[in-house]
Amino acid sequence: MLTDDVILGEIGERLAARRIDLQLTQAAVAEQAGIAKRTLERIEAGHSSQLSSLVRVLRVLDAMAGLETLVPEAGPRPMDLLQRKGKRRQRASGKRAGKTPAPAWNWGDET
Repeated sequence: MLTDDVILGEIGERLAARRIDLQLTQAAVAEQAGIAKRTLERIEAGHSSQLSSLVRVLRVLDAMAGLETLVPEAGPRPMDLLQRKGKRRQRASGKRAGKTPAPAWNWGDET
């Protein structure tokens, strides 16, 4: 499992590679995104940043389409639609306390 720092670093590297492929400087991307050049430097270096800054950079780099694969839109399940008469859920109920998984079944003649 990758750490948060590794994932941020990978995102930063990919953004930098995309920017370079588009022949854009950090200064140009930062200006078009409406953020400080230092903010873009920090994002590309894999440091934490505001989500709004990332979205602005993705727009400038024409990479917003990738968000669909990152977090696909959740659609209602057919059974949920039937049970709720076409209404969508508004919140998650979480895991119910006290429910334990059923014990593993066996034939009874194992030793």
